[in-house]
Amino acid sequence: MLQISKIISQAAGLAPVLVKRASSIELDWDTRQKSRFDGVDSLGRQLGIFLPRGTLVRGGDVLVAEDGSMVKVIAAPQDVLRITACASHGSPFDLTRAAYHLGNRHVPIELKPDHLKIEPDHVLADLLRAMHLIVHEVSEAFEPEGGAYSAGGHSHDAPAKAEAKASIPAVAKPHVHGPDCKHGHDHHHDHDSGHGHHH
Repeated sequence: MLQISKIISQAAGLAPVLVKRASSIELDWDTRQKSRFDGVDSLGRQLGIFLPRGTLVRGGDVLVAEDGSMVKVIAAPQDVLRITACASHGSPFDLTRAAYHLGNRHVPIELKPDHLKIEPDHVLADLLRAMHLIVHEVSEAFEPEGGAYSAGGHSHDAPAKAEAKASIPAVAKPHVHGPDCKHGHDHHHDHDSGHGHHH
């Protein structure tokens, strides 16, 4: 078994031609958050992977074996829920709200500009559908946000000067709905088409 204890994040600094020549290994999210696991690469080699504790392996990372050979990590497609905003009833803001609710539950979540991805969970799927989001089960690579899952993050400390300015409260103008307000306050989400057929 070939031992691997080194990882190069996103192949940083490696010549593309080397990466192209490397063998590959497909790993799902469950495996990619472990620091110790076994696997088989595209050449059929048995690999024993021992990474520093708390290492998160991402698609595009390169594992370096003790013999110097490299193995490219591919995020394996897996069952995930793909969450998108409903174009007819909702708005893209619904996705922001959903990300907030999911984050509060500490659900690993992949954030994209136009969709979110989480691991299958029928309770959460029902909750999201109740929030008028569209939830599809798909098989795709899953790369959740680092956040709470990555060990030893880097801190983005803002300079102290910036804070003084931020403490001045901004006074928002009150939001008034006039008589011609087209906000559709009587907008019902009736997803069935059996209206007005009662005789």
